[in-house]
Amino acid sequence: MLDLSRQYEKIRPEILTAIERVCASAHYIMGEDVAAFEGELAVFTGATAAVGCASGTDALWLALVAAGIEPGDAVVTTPFSFFASASAIVRAGARPVFADIDPRTWNLDPVALVKTLRGERRGKLRAVLPVHLYGQCADMDALGELAEEFRLVVIEDAAQAIGAEWSGKHAGALGTAAALSFYPTKNLSAYGDAGAVTTMDADWAGHMRRLRNHGSPRRYVHEEMGWNSRLDSIQAAILRVKLRYIAEWNEARRVRAAEYDRLLTGAGLVSHDQSAPVTLPWRDPKARHVFHQYVVRVQRRDELRAFLGERGIGSEIYYPIPLHLQSCFAYLGYREGDFPEAERAAREVLALPMFPELRLEEQEHVVAAIAEFYK
Repeated sequence: MLDLSRQYEKIRPEILTAIERVCASAHYIMGEDVAAFEGELAVFTGATAAVGCASGTDALWLALVAAGIEPGDAVVTTPFSFFASASAIVRAGARPVFADIDPRTWNLDPVALVKTLRGERRGKLRAVLPVHLYGQCADMDALGELAEEFRLVVIEDAAQAIGAEWSGKHAGALGTAAALSFYPTKNLSAYGDAGAVTTMDADWAGHMRRLRNHGSPRRYVHEEMGWNSRLDSIQAAILRVKLRYIAEWNEARRVRAAEYDRLLTGAGLVSHDQSAPVTLPWRDPKARHVFHQYVVRVQRRDELRAFLGERGIGSEIYYPIPLHLQSCFAYLGYREGDFPEAERAAREVLALPMFPELRLEEQEHVVAAIAEFYK
């Protein structure tokens, strides 16, 4: 699925120089590289400010708390995402409310969202948390209009979407705040856990800087209950090196996605009405995809995955169980069948190997194996 060693070999001298700089400074937590990375990330995304933190999950929590989310509130999001999209809402004391996905993009569906906003489950909805799944931005025009109509704060889950765009504007600057993850498998990746929040509100940024440091504006003074979510200087230094390459790497991902499209279509595996065994991902014309994952819908998904594994080809399912069917969310009262598009996606999606250094012959091997399975 992913070979991080290929990337490391290309930037190894720069990475080691950056780590040595931090080690020599002896400023390991919240040092100069953290502040520098925050400034560079804000410029890259077009946000007013960026706040580094310990993980993408913490980034979601920081954004929610800065938005004023508190016990008794509700936040609407997608049921087809990584667990943190909903668990961060619970951690903030609020109740997750789900709306179904668009079957073409797998992102939050504005039509389904309207039904949720007007339905019985609305409660005290305070925010909408769209997820830019697999690296393609959700429909931020439609979601923004609904947020304005229903007076909701928009917090982007951009954990998979660094460098993605909607109508020429970067993910991270499309809502009031956005959570980014730099987990080692992400497009922009640290060598450990790391995250950041970007925001268009300077006051929010100041609040989140306190929250990530035990609610402390200065040493031993605590204005509120925060958390230990500080960003390591070494991770920030590594991310500063990689940020210079992210546009190049994202373009390489787009090239490889186009190659998959060509190869799968050329092999006769693709149709637009799902009569063929493989359905390609749909790109919204307003979105600039960064292909954190290259995901297709396939028939007999689990059998195909086992077949590929036997031939040494990695694949993954993102995500096999929709959030509303996770046992820890049983208290929300959702049942199987409540979100049919999310449930269908969970049965059909398959992620194929995708990273900037993936070679054409490797992609040809993947597609040849898929063709062999379906022949």
